[in-house]
Amino acid sequence: MRSIFHLSFHISDLDTARQFYGGVLGCTEGRSTATWVDFDFFGHQLSLHLGQPFQTTRTGKVGDVLVPMPHFGLVLQRAEWQAMADRLTQAGTAFVLEPQLRFAGQPGEQWTMFFCDPFGNPIEVKGFESLASVYNT
Repeated sequence: MRSIFHLSFHISDLDTARQFYGGVLGCTEGRSTATWVDFDFFGHQLSLHLGQPFQTTRTGKVGDVLVPMPHFGLVLQRAEWQAMADRLTQAGTAFVLEPQLRFAGQPGEQWTMFFCDPFGNPIEVKGFESLASVYNT
């Protein structure tokens, strides 16, 4: 088993976080208190604490679109990525970068989408046919 990544950041409402991370993204809820909640974020631990979400600026360039920095994200197999894109679309998510294919036919070919959680925390999700090709150049 590889290491599990842990990321902790601020959100402003636990119930809204549960609806988004649990309901929309399909993450399993873990431990919680009155001020934080953990989620299994596709095998990694997210700890969402009440507080002021971090500030971002749209300075990251993906194609012709400026995306929020800093951001975090996830790399999925293509089928899982498509299922997530469908769930987010059905939930009415406002995408920063619509689900799309990048680098078609090139090493590192990937599907990508960029969106923010209900608190403005930016998330990028990439999809690859094979996770073995993530670092191809």
